[in-house]
Amino acid sequence: MRNPVRTCLLIAGFLMVNLAYAGQDIKIHVDGGMLHGVLEVPFDEAPCPVALIISGSGPTDRDGNNPLTGGKNNSLKLLAEALALNGIASVRYDKRGIGESAPAMTEEEDLRFDTYIDDAVIWGKEIQKNKRFSLLAIIGHSEGSLIGLVACQKMNVNAFVSIAGAGIPASDLLLFQLRSKLPKELFDTTEIIIDKLNHGKTDDSVPLTLNALFRKSVQPYLISWFRYDPAKEISKLKIPILIIHGSTDIQMNVDNANELAKSNRLANKTTINGMNHIFKKVSNDFQEQISSYGDPSLPIAEDLVEKITSFMMSVETTRPNKRMQ
Repeated sequence: MRNPVRTCLLIAGFLMVNLAYAGQDIKIHVDGGMLHGVLEVPFDEAPCPVALIISGSGPTDRDGNNPLTGGKNNSLKLLAEALALNGIASVRYDKRGIGESAPAMTEEEDLRFDTYIDDAVIWGKEIQKNKRFSLLAIIGHSEGSLIGLVACQKMNVNAFVSIAGAGIPASDLLLFQLRSKLPKELFDTTEIIIDKLNHGKTDDSVPLTLNALFRKSVQPYLISWFRYDPAKEISKLKIPILIIHGSTDIQMNVDNANELAKSNRLANKTTINGMNHIFKKVSNDFQEQISSYGDPSLPIAEDLVEKITSFMMSVETTRPNKRMQ
């Protein structure tokens, strides 16, 4: 299997900029092109913690916006800016094929879930070269949680934060989400397709009605994604972990957070009352939820910023070696 990522050697305009200024465009070179991101830093030039923020699934960009779910909500942008005001720097980026990183996309049949993991590791290792930062945490949102879980194992990360992350394999999560949405016959077919993919086999007989999900060119990616069990991956971490769940998240139920939390004794779980999947304080009302996905003026939950800030500062003050490893 071709790995399109492992040859990143260059980071342009990142390590040599004046880090006293927030909101700087940055980019790294990977096999296939450039990945683009944004560096947010506190105005205070003192050494500070830094978080690598990894966005969720589909065409979700570095700001947390997904054109398939209502447009701009700026959830990750607002989080990064709020963290900077609380003394925490961050890097968030467009994954390959998305936003400014669209040209770096490989052919769909060559894409693997591990591609995104390796890209995150590249970002993390470059961040660690900068002496301005005292520790590195990974913050993974939704699908970005699983990417971050595995990336943590491939480099020296000081802490991990999962926000609305899955606690079960993607194949099980997909079945759970589709069970109530598909007619029984079509769902039965879906189960057969997913079972084949779980066994590492592609399926040439996908019906047209399921082609958007299981087209032949995307099946190798799904196979590579399905083999990761978030509960098993989080159990391998030996660093401080914070698991965050929003009580009005209609995309990811609380069972996922519980599954993650019980899989590692170092994990602390917290629920943000009234927070939905994109960090906004809204009720469970469907129309209110949908509206929030396209409303960048709606602020993110203050509790979320407070929980992450408190967690990262606690890691900063309690770890014996204050230098980033």
